Amino acid sequence: MDRIAPAIAPTARIPVAAFAVIAAGVSAALHLGKLPPAVPALQATIGIGLVEAGFLLSLVQAAGMTLGLLVGLAADTIGLRRSMLTGLLVVTLASIGGGCVTAGPNAVSLLMVLRALEGLGFLLVVMPAPGLIRAVVPADVEKLAMGFWGAYMPLGVALALLLGPLLIAVVGWQGWWWALSAVSAAACVWVCQSVPGDRERVALSIQGGSRWTARLGSTLRASGPRCVSLAFAVYSSQWIAVIGFLPAIYAEVGVPAGWNAVLTALAAAMNIFGNLVGGRLLQRGVAPAFVLRCGFGTMAAAGIVAFAQWGQGVDAVMLPPAIRYAAVCLFSLGGGVVPATLFMLAVRVAPGANTISTTVGMMQQASALGQFLAPPVVAWLAHRVGGWQWTWVVTLACSVAGIMMVAKLTDTRTSMSAT
Repeated sequence: MDRIAPAIAPTARIPVAAFAVIAAGVSAALHLGKLPPAVPALQATIGIGLVEAGFLLSLVQAAGMTLGLLVGLAADTIGLRRSMLTGLLVVTLASIGGGCVTAGPNAVSLLMVLRALEGLGFLLVVMPAPGLIRAVVPADVEKLAMGFWGAYMPLGVALALLLGPLLIAVVGWQGWWWALSAVSAAACVWVCQSVPGDRERVALSIQGGSRWTARLGSTLRASGPRCVSLAFAVYSSQWIAVIGFLPAIYAEVGVPAGWNAVLTALAAAMNIFGNLVGGRLLQRGVAPAFVLRCGFGTMAAAGIVAFAQWGQGVDAVMLPPAIRYAAVCLFSLGGGVVPATLFMLAVRVAPGANTISTTVGMMQQASALGQFLAPPVVAWLAHRVGGWQWTWVVTLACSVAGIMMVAKLTDTRTSMSAT
């Protein structure tokens, strides 16, 4: 049956070790989201320009685009827990160093180097997380735990966007950097105390497979990792394009700046609840293929409602603003079930237990590429047509591509049941 698989009644709770892993991911995502609230302060204190700010924002995605697969492979090689601890240490030290930067001729260059290190540390944290969660949670709550994990990115970024302006106003951008370094250091301690060591898993990796070249080759040849990676890319690219341009869209129609920030943060936060809903549905036995189709279908329909326009010029007709905003929130909420499901599938479609982080690395690399390409495409389209009314074409195309990847996963029998 494609729609519903036999329900699984949970008999255990998610252990503390899994929440330590999830907290590590959230702490790493905080570092990703810490820069946008700090841009005005950076401009005032060290004279950073908008172009330089753009480079600082994109350096993390550049790390994901170029190093995702290799960092995932490294995580499988050195051990999952060791990789996560190393990544937390890297982002902590890089953030401490960033807070020490003062105005000067080399300030911007130094910030860029440290930002690139934060991107590398972020990858080392998030690549091994699905494999670690699978290793530390009972099988009957694994899907629920993956739903929690899928929310790490929107939760971390939303918290940074909401808390950043408040803390920067009190302690400055350097204090904001140091505060987040303390958060990631605390997460490092929690992981170190709660998550079992790598010795057993590394030994199994060596016994079961082998050289890194063989593991890389088996991951690249397998259709399952490619499908989940492409599905993750078309999900994340359309989500970041819509949510990322919301402030500009609302500013153009005269929404006050304060309300603009609140509306954007609320729409982004809906994605967190979507992840939790996805995990709950999977835990209750709903088939992953059905969950993914619902997620992509919701994004497609909500994107049309939010952006479609009938007519041109003064005769143009759009749905009322409240309905369109509700559609944006539904777009984010419905889309949230997608990463929760794909992270759960990643541990199943990986060619072996010693290639899970490599598979997640491929997903991250595809996602970063999609997030890098989609916003310029949407912006170009808006510029060409003189508005955002054709944005739904991009979201619809991405959603259709995602549904096609679901069909491919089903056809290749890559664990699309809920068992």
